[in-house]
Amino acid sequence: MEEETLIARVTDKALSWLDDSYDVETRADVQRMLDNEDKRELIDAFYKDLEFGTGGLRGIMGAGSNRMNRYTVGAASQGLANYLKTEFTELPEIKVVVGHDCRNNSREFAEITADIFSANGIKVYLFEQLRPTPLVSYAIRKLGCQGGIMITASHNPKEYNGYKAYWNDGAQVLAPHDRNIIAEVNRVKSNADIRFERNKKLVEIIGKDMDKAFIEEVEKLVLSPESIERFKDLKIVYTPIHGTGITIIPDALRAIGFTNIIGVPEQDVISGNFPTVESPNPEEPAALDLAIQKAIETDADLVMGTDPDSDRLGTAIRDNDGNFILVNGNQTMLLCLYYLMTRREELGLLTGQDYMVKTIVTTELIKKIADQKGVEMFDSYTGFKWIAEIIRKNEGVKRYIGGGEESYGVLAGDFVRDKDAVSACALFAEIAAWARDNGKTLYQLLEDIYVEYGYTKEEGISLVRKGKEGAEEIEAMMKNYRANPPLSLAGSPVTFIKDFAKLEGMDRVRDEKVVLEMTTTSNVLQYFTEDGTKLSIRPSGTEPKIKFYIEVKGPAIKSRDEIEQARAITEEKINAIREELEI
Repeated sequence: MEEETLIARVTDKALSWLDDSYDVETRADVQRMLDNEDKRELIDAFYKDLEFGTGGLRGIMGAGSNRMNRYTVGAASQGLANYLKTEFTELPEIKVVVGHDCRNNSREFAEITADIFSANGIKVYLFEQLRPTPLVSYAIRKLGCQGGIMITASHNPKEYNGYKAYWNDGAQVLAPHDRNIIAEVNRVKSNADIRFERNKKLVEIIGKDMDKAFIEEVEKLVLSPESIERFKDLKIVYTPIHGTGITIIPDALRAIGFTNIIGVPEQDVISGNFPTVESPNPEEPAALDLAIQKAIETDADLVMGTDPDSDRLGTAIRDNDGNFILVNGNQTMLLCLYYLMTRREELGLLTGQDYMVKTIVTTELIKKIADQKGVEMFDSYTGFKWIAEIIRKNEGVKRYIGGGEESYGVLAGDFVRDKDAVSACALFAEIAAWARDNGKTLYQLLEDIYVEYGYTKEEGISLVRKGKEGAEEIEAMMKNYRANPPLSLAGSPVTFIKDFAKLEGMDRVRDEKVVLEMTTTSNVLQYFTEDGTKLSIRPSGTEPKIKFYIEVKGPAIKSRDEIEQARAITEEKINAIREELEI
């Protein structure tokens, strides 16, 4: 009976998409789903409306209220336009930036967005062609805009697209604005409520001048220009994986002094079909296969790759045997933040008012380094909008010197308020030159960090559960973990539990509850053990996944020679935890 009710509800909703206000192609696709005896596709397309999550609006492209298409983009844009006009009534002119990535339909969605904002009397700065996400964030601040939109599904598979909404500080929209925008979107009852006719006078095309200004900001972040000068001919292989990075990252690397940038021709081709990879996500090992192959062919020192909208950075470095190994997100963060603190310390630039930000699922080893160097470390929820919120709150009081998250996101400067692979590429190349200037490879620098501060190993596991049934399964899993928390992990007792949905911690040693100090709730569970293991569990806000983040500590080590043994011990612990959790 429940399924019949659901089918009846989605059928009624789908029938409303057959009127003349929808284009012929959309109507035909909806009719096809209605005629299909198997109603799963119809249910997935219409059982709900796309909502803003940690990454804004994101979904599979196609017809339906739960899909990315000109109408859901149109309703989102009209709702956001309505909200901006109520929030900034005192301004003589409201302004927004609109950008897009390489994905199929991204330019069309960006043009539609510009049409709607301008039709509502809002000034639009539209990028001339695809550009990285961080440029949209930067342009909002640079041009004094009240908001912005980036059409992208980031690192998701090719069938996805998305709509990231930004506020006037250049950060992604937070509460209460996200909820209020959704309320405005929900008031858009039909296509007749959407103003699709562009006001050409209010649309201004931007491009190269913004690129130049952005690169100038990246240049200001350099801490070791003399090292770059001495090792400017480092062979750096860079791949945009068919995406936006090709428009600016090679230029940024050259601007700070590097002269030997090697491309991957097959992946320099801009394409929303991502023809050379299964997934355009640099977190996936295979995404960098072609770049590593090119590095081997050219005897390169370093490999860097960015996702389609160039906010995530994946890297590969040579180990002590000269073989390329992938650097995971936690290790990239570790190298970047260690360098930013250490180099500033060397230059006498640490003031006592410096701080960094990491997400709660990122390695705790970074906090240990920060504590020893007198740099305050803030924890935020997963998603760069939460890091940006901390930056905003500390503006003018403390000095931000870096931060990021384990999912391959680093932010070195606060002129951008989202993760930024453009400046991260420049920073990582600079660290390679600085390490070489100190007689080390990047791999040896990473080893020395482990020797000095302790060895840890992290592993992320994602379980994909698609559609309505998948969402219900993930919800049931979270309920079960709350009701039946583990007593131990890999033989070590769980001593502390954090439930961010309740903002409540449970100290099992003292048998007392504590309040977790966060600005809002989030559906995340964390378990900490006696031996320093940390397990985090959270449903993804942008993908049909539940994610597990495991971090374990190794034994104390005194030299690089002991790292292999520490790695073996930590891998054994992680495997034991995975077996216990059946993941």
